[in-house]
Amino acid sequence: MKINELISLADRPFPSLEVVPPLAGADTDDILRTVGELMEFAPRYVNVTCHRDEYGFVQQPDGTWRRILTRSRRSPVEICREITGRFGVESVPHIICAGNSAEDIRQLLQEVKSAGISNVMALRGDSLESERRFTPAEGGFAHADGLVAAIRGQLGDGIGIGVGGYPEKHFEAANLDDDIRALKHKVDAGADFIITQMFFDNAKFYDFVGRCRKEGIDVPVIPGIKPLSTARHIALLPEAFSIDIPLPLTEAVREVQNDPEAVYRIGTDWAVAQVRDLLAHGVRAVHFYTMGRSRNIREILAACF
Repeated sequence: MKINELISLADRPFPSLEVVPPLAGADTDDILRTVGELMEFAPRYVNVTCHRDEYGFVQQPDGTWRRILTRSRRSPVEICREITGRFGVESVPHIICAGNSAEDIRQLLQEVKSAGISNVMALRGDSLESERRFTPAEGGFAHADGLVAAIRGQLGDGIGIGVGGYPEKHFEAANLDDDIRALKHKVDAGADFIITQMFFDNAKFYDFVGRCRKEGIDVPVIPGIKPLSTARHIALLPEAFSIDIPLPLTEAVREVQNDPEAVYRIGTDWAVAQVRDLLAHGVRAVHFYTMGRSRNIREILAACF
C-alpha cells in the first residue's frame, strides 16, 4: 500500500523506521534484528537507505591504473525483500540520482516492480568528497524532480513516491522559501509524501509545514526524528546535516559530556518530548532514523506509541 494511503487509512498515529543496508558481502542479521526488536510498536513501513557507488583505482601488472566501480553497500531493493518477507511490513528503498544514469534508474525501477514494492524514496543524493558541487552521472538527473518524473513515468500511479524535505532548508538552497519552491517542483512531478530531515526544534517543523501548505504542497509531511545519543553529536550532526541543535539541549549535554549514559538519557528524553508534542499537534506518522541501533528508539516508541 502507498504511504499516503497508509496515513489516510490509519485509525491512530504510527511510527516508521529507517535503516542502513549492511556492507557488501555482509549478512542482514543485524539489520533484521534491529527491525525485529521494534516490531511490537507496529511500524507501518521501513525505509532502506542507499549509498552511491564510488570509483577507485587498481594498479595493473603493467604498472597502469584501472578505474573500477566499488559497491560499498548491499542493494536496498534486496534488503527490502528480506524485511517485507520476514515482518510483513511495507519496505521502501531509496533511489538516488547520484552515480546513476537514466538507464541505471530504469533498471533499478524494474527491480522495484519485480519485487512487488509499493513505495520508493526519490532523492538526489550527496556529491562526492572530491566535488565542490553535485555532478550528475552522464545521462542522469541533476535534481530529484527529474527523478520523480522518471519514476512516475515508468511505474505509473501504482507506486508511492516520497521525497526529502528540509525544515531548516537544504544547505545548498539560497533560503528556505527557494527550497520549498524546489520541493513543490518535486510534488508537481509526482511525489505524494515528504519525509523531513532530522530536526531538534519542533517550532521549525511547524513553520515548515505551514510554508509548504501556503506554497500549495498538500501531500503528507512526515517529521523525521533522530535522538541525540553521544556528546560528539553536538558537533557532528550540524556539520553533517546542516541543522541547528537548540541551546538548552547543547548546554545540557555539555554539562554531562564525560558521562555517556547521562548524555544518552538527555538525548532520549528530548526526543520523547519532541514526539509527544508532535502527536499532540495532530501529526499522523513519525519517522525514526535508527542508524542501526534500537535501544533509544525502543524507549521513545514505548513512551509515545
